[in-house]
Amino acid sequence: MPSAGLRLPRARTLEYIAAFVTAVERPHPTRLAIDGWSAAGKTTLTDDLAGVLLQHKRPVIRASVDDFHRPTAERYARGGLPPEGYYLGSFDYITFRTALLEPLGPGGGRRFRPRWFDRVNDVRFHNEPEQVAEDNAIALIDGLFLFRPELHDVWDVRVFVDADPSSRLERGVQRELRWSDLEAAAERYRVRYLPGGAIYARQVRPLEIAHLTVDNTELELPILFANKESPA
Repeated sequence: MPSAGLRLPRARTLEYIAAFVTAVERPHPTRLAIDGWSAAGKTTLTDDLAGVLLQHKRPVIRASVDDFHRPTAERYARGGLPPEGYYLGSFDYITFRTALLEPLGPGGGRRFRPRWFDRVNDVRFHNEPEQVAEDNAIALIDGLFLFRPELHDVWDVRVFVDADPSSRLERGVQRELRWSDLEAAAERYRVRYLPGGAIYARQVRPLEIAHLTVDNTELELPILFANKESPA
């Protein structure tokens, strides 16, 4: 593994992460959490990593906590902007564990559901068949707040995607423009998303418990930090 703080081309960064993950040996699928700040680029990085891992001849399960949102009424029970609601009320962690993560872990039956709730249409996914995981699969799961205490025991490898606040704000606002105007999008990031992430940072200190951290401020030249030894 590289020493901490190596700036590498994106392709090499992905190869290092893939090598780190494939070195982890478990008698069940390896559950990899790719956590990170909103708009840090974690979903794109996870998708790219999936392609690299397939080249390593490992079965890949691709999932996201975004498919385990709570219904809109529950997510916004505290109002549309309070950051506490964003941090505390966004996701259904019980179902996330029982439908996806625990079946892939020790003693699990390997039968899992990668999706549960359709946030866009605000309804549960129906007629979603269970899938069956191979024992040597790697479950690549991205999303917000994945290192929370109630999920701490379900991860075999933890990666955190970081980026400076100004980059996250710019990317996030551009993404939100699909649903709202510039002023409203900027307000949500300044008032709800960035402060909600700050609550998580204070309470959990996710960068300190990640095995690897990727500073994704420069997308094509990220900086890779090896924070902990491999959990192999």
